[in-house]
Amino acid sequence: MGLTPGDIVYSIAGRDSGGYFVVVDADDSFAMICDGKSRKTDKPKRKKIKHLKTDCGRSEFIAEKLSRGETVTNRELKRELNRIQSINL
Repeated sequence: MGLTPGDIVYSIAGRDSGGYFVVVDADDSFAMICDGKSRKTDKPKRKKIKHLKTDCGRSEFIAEKLSRGETVTNRELKRELNRIQSINL
């Protein structure tokens, strides 16, 4: 599947299903996701990739910050997710 930091995903399983999240880290079978509201940047959720819809978009702003090693704030995550959700609706 190849998730990378900055990808926007939609949770399709679990108690957080129905929500959009930003991938902050990923490996072959798991992704670390945050949304800035219920899942803050200081404690991301570890979720199996098979429980995520992965073709929801990408935040280049978040991806650039993460690649430079800078911290991403919860406010920035919420702003990017609101932008993506308004496009997808």
